[in-house]
Amino acid sequence: MPSNSLEFSGTSFNSSAPSRPLAAYGWDDDWAAQFAPYAAQGLVPGRVVRVDRGQCDVVTASGMLRADTAFVTPHDPMRVICTGDWAAVDPGGDPQFVRTYLPRRTAFVRSTSSNRSEAQILAANVDHAIIAVSLAVELDLGRIERFLALAWESGAQPVVVLSKCDLVPDPVGLSYLVQDVRTTAPGVRVVAVSARTGEGVEALAEAVAGGTSVLLGQSGAGKSTLANALLGEEVMAVQAAREVDGKGRHTTTTRNLLVLPGGGALIDTPGLRGVGLYDAESGVGQVFAEIEQLAAECRFHDCAHVAEPGCAVLAAIEDGSLPERRLDSYRKLLRENQRIVAKTDARVRAEIRRDWKAKGAQGRANGALKRGRLR
Repeated sequence: MPSNSLEFSGTSFNSSAPSRPLAAYGWDDDWAAQFAPYAAQGLVPGRVVRVDRGQCDVVTASGMLRADTAFVTPHDPMRVICTGDWAAVDPGGDPQFVRTYLPRRTAFVRSTSSNRSEAQILAANVDHAIIAVSLAVELDLGRIERFLALAWESGAQPVVVLSKCDLVPDPVGLSYLVQDVRTTAPGVRVVAVSARTGEGVEALAEAVAGGTSVLLGQSGAGKSTLANALLGEEVMAVQAAREVDGKGRHTTTTRNLLVLPGGGALIDTPGLRGVGLYDAESGVGQVFAEIEQLAAECRFHDCAHVAEPGCAVLAAIEDGSLPERRLDSYRKLLRENQRIVAKTDARVRAEIRRDWKAKGAQGRANGALKRGRLR
């Protein structure tokens, strides 16, 4: 009879046993099946809980170890090992090495702030993307939409957390803020949370239980405080945000994966000053699903939603069912994403040039028509 056990380091690791050591970190039968060829080579599975300067901390069935990542440091930034990866570790070496990692189910990727606009992987194999937004400052709905686009593109289910809700004493005012975000994030759970009073913490814990979550947001959004509330203890260091603008310093400087007491795991991340899109067209489409649905009803299939007759999007803005801010944000994110993709895709660059030429020709034609009428 075939066995579900993987033998390593003198330990029998049963992929079906509920008490298996890595279950709390997200190990399951599918991961075990993918790892079987590496187990046959004498490698052991482990989840990367922290990466730092060519080394990483990996939790295995026999405990935590420090491994070198020299064998998994390619030139392609999309293939570097990151927090959340499932690694195949050589247990017999000194130092120990990560030999490879399993194909990722999901990956949260952003564009770096460099002019080259390279990809940066923030977390791998995440099920939930917790987007922390502080209510200590004015809501930036455009930034929330940007985070949501990256979250949807990653393959994770986004959850928006409005932190520090105790700073909004008026319940009616808080409900309006929550509703504004729900309108901005259709199909996404929005939870108002106060780590200080405990409000909403249980609801958030239930929303992300049973999977791996990555905690994202700007410095000062209260991510480390939220992490401590979910963990039930002071694990992450916290600092007060500046009162003048609600911004904070980078309390968290690395990405760390921690097990939640209610089930699941949490990856805390440093505050993100820049959140650049990286090939996230489908994510943008999900954030603005109502616009894409309206666009399907336009008279022309290539409608730009500017002044075309029979435009369903403009009609929705006219009757008030679609806020103009949403359309502006949609256009902005699509343009930004197109620019990023064009840097590595010649076909997209050619399409952009054709579009510029067409618009230039149309502008010249309109100018000539206008001059003719003035005569």
